[in-house]
Amino acid sequence: MKKVTEELRYDGATLEQVHEMLADPAFRERVCDHQQVLRRSVTVDRQGERMAVTIDQVQPAKGIPGFAQKFVGDEINIVQTEDWLSPVKGDIHVSIPGKPGEMKGTALLTEDPQGVTETVNLDVKVNIPLVGGKIEGLIADMLAKALRAENKVGRDYLAS
Repeated sequence: MKKVTEELRYDGATLEQVHEMLADPAFRERVCDHQQVLRRSVTVDRQGERMAVTIDQVQPAKGIPGFAQKFVGDEINIVQTEDWLSPVKGDIHVSIPGKPGEMKGTALLTEDPQGVTETVNLDVKVNIPLVGGKIEGLIADMLAKALRAENKVGRDYLAS
């Protein structure tokens, strides 16, 4: 199992602003655009404090090593679900439909006088003999890159 930990910083923002950004389907679409996904669907369902987010996206499998290319094909379908039980904590689950493995963890928002930090902790597990560990590392790198892209788009979003 591989662990991914990313701290996404939003200077000058409040907890409420960051939570509202994460609840905005247009923000989630912008993140997909920034990552150049081929196809996507974004749904955000809010009921009081609770929020459910689903991002179903298809990305090109370019730049993936040969051993993993056989595993994923030309495109990668990634389904990310977030279940926010409160404005400060969400459970994250990422799957690649039809492939053995999953990623799950949490996002936690903390506010300080300078802004907000979103700390994302994910465990990546791929159940494939011999190459599972290599693919876990590859997926962990992809997730970290996606989180950094979300952070960049988020900083621009909050500034506008």
